[in-house]
Amino acid sequence: MTTATVSTSAKKVLMVLTSHAELGNSGEKTGFWVEEFAAPYYAFIDAGIEVSIASPAGGQPPIDPKSELADFQTTFTKRYDDDSAVQALMAKTEILANVTAEDYDAVFYPGGHGPLWDLTDNVVSISLIENFLAANKPVAAVCHATAAFLNIKDAAGEYVVKGKAVTGFTNSEEDAVQLTGIVPFLLEDELIKRGGDYQKVADWNAFAIQDGLIISGQNPQSSELAAEKLLAAL
Repeated sequence: MTTATVSTSAKKVLMVLTSHAELGNSGEKTGFWVEEFAAPYYAFIDAGIEVSIASPAGGQPPIDPKSELADFQTTFTKRYDDDSAVQALMAKTEILANVTAEDYDAVFYPGGHGPLWDLTDNVVSISLIENFLAANKPVAAVCHATAAFLNIKDAAGEYVVKGKAVTGFTNSEEDAVQLTGIVPFLLEDELIKRGGDYQKVADWNAFAIQDGLIISGQNPQSSELAAEKLLAAL
């Protein structure tokens, strides 16, 4: 298992990353956004949390090359770049189908555009999140990874985001990065279609919200805040 070494008595959090590398038909690459992994990862391990990492295909998840540009570097991404231990973990993420909710206390989905393609309709991911919720364990996602919540249903067959305060990458933020015509859907629209009480703040400002067991963050700037909410829930 891809696990950071901490106390065996620690709480355990599963982080699920995308395996999808193609940005639609644009000819460009995508994947996970480094900051959206790094900030939560270090928040968790610094709090003594045991972290495991999984992805649909296992192995090295693709990194969105834009997230490695100078403009998007933070203290967390720099720490990630200098951390040979986490690089080794990343190279051998667990195959998502091989993990079970029973082994963890919570799950966190970092964003990047990749999840829109391989974590929205992924039956393994859907079942995993439903199992976390059924066991009264918190689930969290940031930015585009909130798409992983779109098709989760409760025991009554209702979308779990229905009537819940949720957020995720906004239509205006998608327009600002000029990908409205490339992405398979607009996350804000889809959360609203499923009855979510979609909330947001001004573009590129930090915003995360919790409603029951569901925690969501709006954009890359919200990754640390979403992680803090998950830590509080634990």
